[in-house]
Amino acid sequence: MKYQHIFFDLDHTLWDFAHNAKQTLAQLYAEYMLEKKTGIGFDKFYQGYAYHNERLWEAYRHHQISRDELQWKRMWLALQEINYPDESLAIQMGEYFLKILPRQSQLIPGSKEILDYLKSKDYHLHILTNGFPEIQELKLQSAGIDRYFDHVITSAEAGCLKPDLQFFLYALKHTQADPNESLMIGDDMEVDIEGARQAGMDQVYFNPTGHLETSTATYTIKHLQELKQIL
Repeated sequence: MKYQHIFFDLDHTLWDFAHNAKQTLAQLYAEYMLEKKTGIGFDKFYQGYAYHNERLWEAYRHHQISRDELQWKRMWLALQEINYPDESLAIQMGEYFLKILPRQSQLIPGSKEILDYLKSKDYHLHILTNGFPEIQELKLQSAGIDRYFDHVITSAEAGCLKPDLQFFLYALKHTQADPNESLMIGDDMEVDIEGARQAGMDQVYFNPTGHLETSTATYTIKHLQELKQIL
């Protein structure tokens, strides 16, 4: 086999972040009675959250904000979208969100099937994630896929965030993987694909929506089952 070590991103690649986050936020919205207080439906709040969360994560990756600021500010900005800018509530919601979210278990379609397939082929499987360590471990356990992975390497452990070259070099050293025998699978062209390329690894760009984007990855797939054609 050309590849021995398979590195997966977690959120949006195996664990369905969009679905799980929406379910969690809907629960928070109901428990804090925000529709009753504002007269605005959940969808408006969720759209605001999704927009601001993406941009705040970008700022976090570039060391422009802290983890704590990311956690509460995405809630605060989403509350602003429904004309309810309560900072104290935003802090509460940010903390509660991280308690509930990782207990959600929805996976991207085909995740368990492809992990079973790869394990049967004796590949070494690993997770590379910018997510917070305690949160990511609980996500894997809740979804029942923690047993598949030899290593779960987080940005906290590596001391830097993807796509920093040092993150990938740390992962290769920690797993004793040769970059020429390693494959990175992820949904983000900058964070997963370009980061892995810098480290000399081949890459699979997971693009399930088929949105138009020039891919320079070694491979591009729309469904995880397509990995069987590569591995």
